[in-house]
Amino acid sequence: MRYLTVQQMREADRRCIEELGIPGVVLMNNAGRAVFKELEPGPITVVCGKGNNGGDGFVVARFVLVAGWDVKVILLSEPSNIRGDAEIFMKTYLRLGGKIITCLDEKDIYQEMDRIAEHETCVDAILGTGTKGEVTGILRVAIESMGRLKNIVSVDLPSGMNADSGDICGVCVRARKTVTFQYPKIGFSNPLAKQYLGEVVVVDIGIPSVCIDDNEWFALKEANKVHFS
Repeated sequence: MRYLTVQQMREADRRCIEELGIPGVVLMNNAGRAVFKELEPGPITVVCGKGNNGGDGFVVARFVLVAGWDVKVILLSEPSNIRGDAEIFMKTYLRLGGKIITCLDEKDIYQEMDRIAEHETCVDAILGTGTKGEVTGILRVAIESMGRLKNIVSVDLPSGMNADSGDICGVCVRARKTVTFQYPKIGFSNPLAKQYLGEVVVVDIGIPSVCIDDNEWFALKEANKVHFS
């Protein structure tokens, strides 16, 4: 199985979105739907950060809501800080009647996390592949407070993991299952990372394989240069 670095994955995304013209919202929707398909019916809590990983989480929450399951989102940011594709899916979820609980301090986080039953499914959509250095502040508090939960499904990778090295950035979610997009990240091969990843499921979100291979990519561009101009 091929493993990708963060930079390789970002370049694949860029080629897919900016050069092939597949909208980022399509990829985000595909990602969230793929995570949803890995969930078992029942109450679901989705914990979202403010970035694209959180956007994936809002997509998951929307699919859960439409399926008729009990769902809520714990948002670790002011809603006004959500931008881009993530904002689109946050607003869609809200318009469908979805519930968001905004937690901006330690007390609120501990209170809401304590309300999650130990074996209830919790979707970790806090931090993505850009995580480097020590996780601090309310994000750290949220990850630490998830430690007692037994059924965590992480979006793309467990929050708090360095995707390139597999090292832990001070604190990390321990997932029962990690649903990762298109290709596993190179850090997943680190034996330390395996303690946090749980079962790893690799899902297709619609990025053509040609976006990954440089030789194939440049051959495609040369063969179709009129369409890339």
